[in-house]
Amino acid sequence: MKRKTLFLSSLVALVALPAAVFLAQTAVPSINYDAVDFLKPPANLPVGEVAGVASNSKGHVFIYTRTGTIAATVGTARTFAHGGSSRILEFDQNGKYVKEIGEGLYPLVYAQSVRIDRQDNIWVVDQYSNMVVKFDPEGRVALTFGRKPETARIPAAPAGGGAGRGAGGAAGRGGGEVPAIAGAAGGRGGAGDGRGAAPQAAGGGARGRGGAGAGTPGDSFNRPTDVAWDAAGNIFVADGFGNSRVLKMDKGGKFVKTFGSTGTENGQFNQLASIAVDARGDIYVADKGNKRIQVFDNDGNFKTQYTNVGTPSALCISPGAHQYLFSSNSNDPDNLDNGEIYKMELDGKVIGKFGSAGHVVKEFGSVNALDCPSETTLFVGELINWRVQKVTLRSR
Repeated sequence: MKRKTLFLSSLVALVALPAAVFLAQTAVPSINYDAVDFLKPPANLPVGEVAGVASNSKGHVFIYTRTGTIAATVGTARTFAHGGSSRILEFDQNGKYVKEIGEGLYPLVYAQSVRIDRQDNIWVVDQYSNMVVKFDPEGRVALTFGRKPETARIPAAPAGGGAGRGAGGAAGRGGGEVPAIAGAAGGRGGAGDGRGAAPQAAGGGARGRGGAGAGTPGDSFNRPTDVAWDAAGNIFVADGFGNSRVLKMDKGGKFVKTFGSTGTENGQFNQLASIAVDARGDIYVADKGNKRIQVFDNDGNFKTQYTNVGTPSALCISPGAHQYLFSSNSNDPDNLDNGEIYKMELDGKVIGKFGSAGHVVKEFGSVNALDCPSETTLFVGELINWRVQKVTLRSR
């Protein structure tokens, strides 16, 4: 009897051991890193909320930043922004200020992202002008996509009173970092019906042919968030917080196709916060509201998803023969939860993570943008800390 009991105990121990080893293997290791507050602007130049950051082949760093307030009204179709003080600023490889690009330009209303392509062209995505603008390396406008709305009908207050508890659908906390809207019929959340419903968008459309959030074929955006390219120069726009789709255009800007709609199924989205394309042409989408990264082939066919990195809010893919995917589990502006950044293989395997939410250097405050010029160097754009940190990953 004792021998049988001993055998059973040993068997249980052998069965339990692999489970313990497996748990130890699945723990995400921490990556050692250094960080510096990179930008050195003049004293009279406020940096503001850094919504976008990108670097070019010379090592110059560009930011698309929110440095003031905008005026906006809410129509039956969408929010209409007027004025705005978003700015594109260039800094050299040491963080010294170089110049401003596109000063006072029509579509620079509410900064969302900036990216640099392989030819050093500068692309900005503006959430409230609903536009994507390409500048050449010297800062001249080369291409524009979308068009800023010019007029709006102001809706009547909903029955039972116009001051709802907040309409989170179009401009609430979950949709990104949207300013308070003057004259909104909904509550503090912004556009809507006072019950949390998102308004139907004209042009881009909250209800396009492909279902809710699919938009209409073409570049009529509704709060776009990001842009990326494949090796052939095809353009992919995440459209984004108003629509729920990815728009593909050829390198000349001609419409190719659109894919995605609002929902939780594979190929559906709830707030496309960021987009990146690898060397094979696969597309990675930060599906923020669904807490996952979705992966598609170049034609928009769903391949897989990664659900092991929190709430992805910003993505970048490093260059080189062995590419890595970085994803930020950014904290909301009203708390200091999470905030870590993950380094991953393209197949979704997590290599490690670094950082947490906070205010001092080496902590991150509502990261809205990542740029990774190499697998060990990142530029991190923060909203609540008004800065860009240059992060260097260490092997030990």
